[in-house]
Amino acid sequence: MSLRYLVTGAAGFIGARVTEFLTADGHAVVGIDNLNDAYDVRVKEYRLARLKQQPGFAFYRGDICDRPLLEKIGTEQGTINAVIHLAARAGVRASTENPWGVVDTNLVGSLNLLEFARQFNIPKFVLASTSSIYGAEPPLPTPEEADSSHPLQQYAASKKAAEALSHVYHHLYGLDVTIFRYFTVYGPAGRPDLALFRFVQWIAEGRPIRLNGDGSQSRGFTYVDDIARGTILGLRPLGYEIINLGGHESISMNDLIAMVEEILGNHAEIVHAPFHRADIMNNLADVSKARRLLGWEPQVGLTEGVRNLVNWYLSERTWTSQVLTE
Repeated sequence: MSLRYLVTGAAGFIGARVTEFLTADGHAVVGIDNLNDAYDVRVKEYRLARLKQQPGFAFYRGDICDRPLLEKIGTEQGTINAVIHLAARAGVRASTENPWGVVDTNLVGSLNLLEFARQFNIPKFVLASTSSIYGAEPPLPTPEEADSSHPLQQYAASKKAAEALSHVYHHLYGLDVTIFRYFTVYGPAGRPDLALFRFVQWIAEGRPIRLNGDGSQSRGFTYVDDIARGTILGLRPLGYEIINLGGHESISMNDLIAMVEEILGNHAEIVHAPFHRADIMNNLADVSKARRLLGWEPQVGLTEGVRNLVNWYLSERTWTSQVLTE
């Protein structure tokens, strides 16, 4: 049965892949994105151009803080079966520089979409949250029950607030809500402000790598296709659930750089900077809840995923080499 979904942040990294999967399965997707300049907009335009070739995709360029625009979408599009809310002002360090933008999009924008779901009788709401919510020293691997009340920066705090608002709408109005806490997503056409895109570009082009700290910090990287699959599985009725989606392999920044060096056949020059207070040292997801409720497992291994990213970068090198990664 073909359904219609509203995907916010449709030109974003995860939003674009979720949209591609849904349209490939014959569903209609209404996308909204303001194509802001939080990172080099050429990457968003690349994703959006691919989406516009998909049958069943309708696009609105605009901001989720624009309530009249949301009302227009709800009136024009008719029945919408679920909201998949992936739009955000992301970036751990960036949120310390522009906390107002983070709160406007991640909190007020989320409130607008929860009201949109209530107003137009949309039964399902999926919210993207973040592993950053677990703070400085979570248990590893980290379960959903771990403390999330001590965020380290405005980005994580705004996501915690959006989670709380979503619970209000579940409690008051019966909205079925699934919240996903994503762990370090990477893959082709990824965000150029994150480590892996930067490492690939800088090593491929012979530029110095700027690395915060000594490189011993580690992440449980998660391939974007695994994230998109899990997000779509969360569209089933679950009541109100918070679920981790994360990779099963943890790697230090030093070892990750070595992996990219080996794949590209280039040597990296590393310039160290102080470790940023907004960052965390380590993350790794406990995904037993996703396994139990959704039957989800990460399928793409880190070596395969990084090779896919490198191959995509090289195939698009005429412009990816020019993407701003500062």
